[in-house]
Amino acid sequence: MDSKSIYGVSVSNFITVFLLFILPFHSALPHNSTTVQINSNSILVALLDSHYTELSELVEKALLLQKLEEAVGKHNITIFAPRNQALERDLDPEFKRFLLEPRNLRSLQTLLMSHILPSRIASHHWPNTDLHHHTLSHHRLQLTTNPSGKQSVDSAEILKPDDVIRPDGVIHGIERLIIPRSVQEDFNRRRNLADISAILPEGAPVVDPRTHRLKKPVSVPAGAPPVLPIYDALAPGPSLAPAPAPGPGGPRHHFNGERQVKDFIHTLLHYGGYNEMADILVNLTSLATEMGRLVSEGYVLTVLAPNDEAMAKLTTDQLSEPGAPEQIIYYHIIPEYQTEESMYNAVRRFGKVSYDTLRLPHKVVAQESDGSVKFGHGDTSAYLFDPDIFTDGRISVQGIDGVLLPPEEEKEDESPIRRAKTPLVKVAAKPKRGKLLELACSMVGSFGRVCS
Repeated sequence: MDSKSIYGVSVSNFITVFLLFILPFHSALPHNSTTVQINSNSILVALLDSHYTELSELVEKALLLQKLEEAVGKHNITIFAPRNQALERDLDPEFKRFLLEPRNLRSLQTLLMSHILPSRIASHHWPNTDLHHHTLSHHRLQLTTNPSGKQSVDSAEILKPDDVIRPDGVIHGIERLIIPRSVQEDFNRRRNLADISAILPEGAPVVDPRTHRLKKPVSVPAGAPPVLPIYDALAPGPSLAPAPAPGPGGPRHHFNGERQVKDFIHTLLHYGGYNEMADILVNLTSLATEMGRLVSEGYVLTVLAPNDEAMAKLTTDQLSEPGAPEQIIYYHIIPEYQTEESMYNAVRRFGKVSYDTLRLPHKVVAQESDGSVKFGHGDTSAYLFDPDIFTDGRISVQGIDGVLLPPEEEKEDESPIRRAKTPLVKVAAKPKRGKLLELACSMVGSFGRVCS
């Protein structure tokens, strides 16, 4: 056999067959053409290794490296880097804590990307007239040159022009941090809520149980919780709201409940999976308006929101009765401000915890189960499924995977024949139950159809 043959096949023919067999598979392999190769001479590497250590740490904490790599792969960039002193000493400590909180990651990303232009502007290309340039966060920065020749971006002066130059970008050192208006407004909103919620109530008001009015006028400091229980605020009539309770119509505009309720409903829609809950609050009932009024008067609420899958299990009979949607949602609203952490710590410590609801006299029982919080009992129990969907200090929304029903309704649903034979008037025969039913009717009487 020829030394240049393999099993009777020539070497040249074998190589040809091998290449014809391999090449189609090689061409079929996916090629990631979008992968950006960052070399050691990149402006991003220079930023992380530069003396702007405070800025580089924030970039890493904001998880922006991948976005910046993609931006560098498309075009040159210009980075306006605040000096370390501006971020370490001159910056408000409260604002810095706000930026480093995990829930404010988007605000931190917006702030940092507002310091980066998707184009290269060196100092010798600085405009002589005022020009606006869009940043990576789609905000606009104004580049100016004053009569003395000093260059500035917005209100920050350029201290070190062309401090770092690389083939794919340039870094200019500026005197202070540039704060976009949206980030400043978000910080102010959260700071005001924190300040208001930190004010402790003063005095011990006495409420007349017959008229639900204060026996003596009590001066309440601005931002303090209302002196009347939330159930009295729900009652119709002249005593709808306690007189000293601050609201958006007052001179100080402490709480804007309508805006906060609108924010949490928008959050539900953007979060996904809670469209039915939002639809009931806005379209089928007037509960969104009612909740906004309560928050405006200083009350706090925790909403246990069933997801769409749980709401789809409700039958037509459960929703067709007058006032049924309101009664169901009332049982899912706790007149306290609770978060996932506070509820879980409570059930871990005490085993079972009963929370009041806006549906008198029923309470929601919570207990620890499988490392989570379980509400209710039996077939109508629900687990805390999506924690802290919305928390702003006044309204807390916790997603659950089931619709909660009071224990009495569960018994009625199990025996529909017995429920049909037992008239509802029979409940009023008991004095205590009659008072509770009357109070519940007066509580929701503003909807006009619940107790009709």
